[in-house]
Amino acid sequence: MNYEQITAHQSEGALEVISFLIAGQEFCVDISQIIEIRGWTPATPLAQAPDYVKGVISLRGVVMSVVDLSARLGMGLMSPDERNVIIVAQQPTGPVGLLVEAVCDTMVIKRDAIQDAQNASGGVAPQFVVGFLPLEDRMVTVLSLDHLIPKSMPTEAEAEQAIAAA
Repeated sequence: MNYEQITAHQSEGALEVISFLIAGQEFCVDISQIIEIRGWTPATPLAQAPDYVKGVISLRGVVMSVVDLSARLGMGLMSPDERNVIIVAQQPTGPVGLLVEAVCDTMVIKRDAIQDAQNASGGVAPQFVVGFLPLEDRMVTVLSLDHLIPKSMPTEAEAEQAIAAA
């Protein structure tokens, strides 16, 4: 989703988001794409995967990729432990796990409270940054999962092969 799509997404003028921490910075995404939140599970590595793909895990029999959002956002690789969580998001290709430090909050925000990333950043924000949400005591970066998760993630068959080979 781009800025216009995410702000027009809720006809009543409100958008429900879930916020989380990465490298001490707060981000959020539209909660309608989130399936569940689960604890960290070690992932089975995938050969020749980008550095931000930790590997694959099985979620109740469904194999899915796990993306290290810190690495995807250019903030360095995470060394996950039991304090970290995986946010499971629904994507057109199936579920995808998003590795984050911690989940902070869910909140309903006014869509016009999101300030367009391209305008606010002078046009240098990456495509997956929708905008910025200034709150009383902090700034939250609004992300688009549609642009953040590459369309070329491993297929379910490739992911199952990786788990079988482990």
